[in-house]
Amino acid sequence: MAVFKVTCVALVAVTLLYLVTLGVAHPVGFNFGWGWGSHGGNGGHGGHSGNGGGGYSGLSPEYYQFSCPQANDIVMSVLHKAIANNPRVAASLLRLHFHDCFVQGCDASVLLDDSATISSEKNSGPNKNSLRGFEVIDEIKAKLEEACPQTVSCADILALSARGSTVLSGGPNWVLPLGRRDSTTASLTGSNRNIPAPNSTLPTLLNFFQRQGLDEVDLVALSGGHTIGIARCVTFRQRLYNQNGNNQPDSTLERSYLFGLKSVCPSSGGDNNISPLDFASPARFDNSYFRLILMGKGLLTSDQVLLTGNVGKTMDLVKSFSDDEGLFFQHFAKSMVKMGNIRPLIGFKGQIRKNCRRVN
Repeated sequence: MAVFKVTCVALVAVTLLYLVTLGVAHPVGFNFGWGWGSHGGNGGHGGHSGNGGGGYSGLSPEYYQFSCPQANDIVMSVLHKAIANNPRVAASLLRLHFHDCFVQGCDASVLLDDSATISSEKNSGPNKNSLRGFEVIDEIKAKLEEACPQTVSCADILALSARGSTVLSGGPNWVLPLGRRDSTTASLTGSNRNIPAPNSTLPTLLNFFQRQGLDEVDLVALSGGHTIGIARCVTFRQRLYNQNGNNQPDSTLERSYLFGLKSVCPSSGGDNNISPLDFASPARFDNSYFRLILMGKGLLTSDQVLLTGNVGKTMDLVKSFSDDEGLFFQHFAKSMVKMGNIRPLIGFKGQIRKNCRRVN
């Protein structure tokens, strides 16, 4: 009983601390205005093979070198203020990029609001009452339009914001190919169909990623993005009370962690109660997410099955990333480049939206 009380109090305390903390861990001495070709941090380049598989797909890190050389500085300035005010923003922007790229490619379709011709992806099951950070994107776009009218796409803003959020949370930097253009369509159906659910099995996760040209290394590395951010009770309740339809919790959940989560997430009600995905360091981008998984303290089913799913080499990858943060950072950076190259609109395809919420 004493362990139960201590665990509950600790988990609630971590959640409250996460919500109020303003002390985001920024890399010491990091130059927020790094050049377009700078590697920085522990970031990597990514490979050069295949659409969605690491090639640049017609993109270039120097794309705005002459048309809007201050683009990244503007993005970072807005991000620095937003994340200092609310650390949760970093994870929200990282997730926006992921939810964009997995639906008809990295084309900013996720940002479009409902209109006479658009059924917004914001209303899909994975996104409704869940995706956040749109106002930050709006602010970045407004400032970029002032400096460089109709030059920097909303799709590239999402990619730059995902990288910047990672860096400002203590994670790696990477060379980011740019030049994506914005879609004039959205796919509500695609959003419902292509974004894996938090209770997905490992084979399901691998299938979703393979459909996008990503492999099991990318799955484990990109899942490491859960080292920052939170999840709502509704996304992990099943694990606590009825994982396999027998009114029993997930047997892979460490017991004291299970009891602590139950204090935050009741069997009914409280759908929007939250818990950090990585309670050890919820606002810092590091490899503690993998260490927690090894202890049976992954929050979502889709986190824990990376260790327990018994498919491929995901278990070995979890162990490797838990042992070597630099290795995790290297693979995360490479996989972010690969994900950012999923079916971009380039050349004369699409448009450069003036307002990210609607087509021109």
